[in-house]
Amino acid sequence: MENQTFTRKGKLLELLVFLFLILPALVSSFFIAGHIAGIGFLFLAGSVILRDLSLLFLVLFFLWRNREHPAAIGLTTRGLWAEANIGLWVFIPLFLLTSALVGYLHKAGLSAPPSPLPLKINGTAQLLLAVLMIAIVAVAEETIFRGYLILRLREVTSSPAAAVVLSTLIFTVGHGYEGLARVAAVFVVGLAYALVYLWRKSLIAPILMHFLQDFSGIVLLQLIKQHHG
Repeated sequence: MENQTFTRKGKLLELLVFLFLILPALVSSFFIAGHIAGIGFLFLAGSVILRDLSLLFLVLFFLWRNREHPAAIGLTTRGLWAEANIGLWVFIPLFLLTSALVGYLHKAGLSAPPSPLPLKINGTAQLLLAVLMIAIVAVAEETIFRGYLILRLREVTSSPAAAVVLSTLIFTVGHGYEGLARVAAVFVVGLAYALVYLWRKSLIAPILMHFLQDFSGIVLLQLIKQHHG
């Protein structure tokens, strides 16, 4: 591959193409909120896995084409266990804070479904598929929204703060199906993931936090309901 100068204009063009690919699907989440429960779990899980893997590989292709190391967006195993430990301890107060926020906003009149993903998971096989889906979503979305978008937005805007806010807003838009109360909480969560990423310069902690957040809301909540049901 010939060496090429990846100019600011080229970065902006690449970013616009990527946003053109993902934004329509993200915005549509606000209009499918009432229809998710009618979608079969296997179909939804399969489509989410394929979508997120395709976007993840597209980001990795961009890095390869531009001769950028994956570490440039925080994809590194450096200090794996230390970073995971940080992610765990930051997740606990963040989870409590956002749960309280959702409850408060729901009481204030904003919509908030009982579960962020109102789908019934039946049997061990579907449970394992759910865990796999959550793991892939955590890796892919943190790579996309925290790693790639913050990098490109920072290069295009020359402002780390603008990059964090814009990437978090884009991330939040894709959660319209969760109701307005949870959308507000998602913004707080996304902002926390971004700050931890900038602090640690690694995606390990945000990926673990994202996984635990989704696992708690999608899988653990259903297991608790089934146990008490």
